[in-house]
Amino acid sequence: MPEAFSRFDESPDEEFYRAPRFVAHIDDGAIAAVTQLYREYFPAGGKILDLMTSHLSHLPPEVQYAEVVGLGMNRAELERNERLSHFKVQNLNSTPVLPFLDGHFDAAGCCVSIDYLTQPVSILRELARVLRPSGTLVVTFSNRCFPTKAVRAWLEGDDSAHMKLVQSWLEQAGNWTSIQGLDRSSARGDPLYAVVALVKIPF
Repeated sequence: MPEAFSRFDESPDEEFYRAPRFVAHIDDGAIAAVTQLYREYFPAGGKILDLMTSHLSHLPPEVQYAEVVGLGMNRAELERNERLSHFKVQNLNSTPVLPFLDGHFDAAGCCVSIDYLTQPVSILRELARVLRPSGTLVVTFSNRCFPTKAVRAWLEGDDSAHMKLVQSWLEQAGNWTSIQGLDRSSARGDPLYAVVALVKIPF
């Protein structure tokens, strides 16, 4: 339903993200969990897409990649991100098409940001297009967000509902397989949840 993707603040996203926010949006324990997921699922030496990123990518510092491309909303934040080979500034809500070639990346991550997408199924379908067959997507989220910019469907659910929501969006996209939800929360601090999926191999 269209209202599921409405937001309290429907002003242009460019206005909300105009000022850089050089802060971490989850605590150290949750960041470590994201980094460990990337360590497990992102191939060393591969081409990585960091979607909806900022000045931090949370990639494991000891792993080298052939390329790390960031796409986000604030140029100053992206310029400060030392892990990026290059970056693209783009509002995915107004332009839900990724500016990359088919099958270019080996893996992609979307960290604590999927709740802001007003067309998540379209973006997830695009992600499968720009990843190689059997390429991996890691979507992570916690219990924090900017509530005025998160979509209504996200705000109305709890952590368990959020995991089911992301899984359902991947299923609706139609080009993902091996979809699994993970709870990587530590005993204390911010919880950390993930949904991991592989691009379907075409027949």
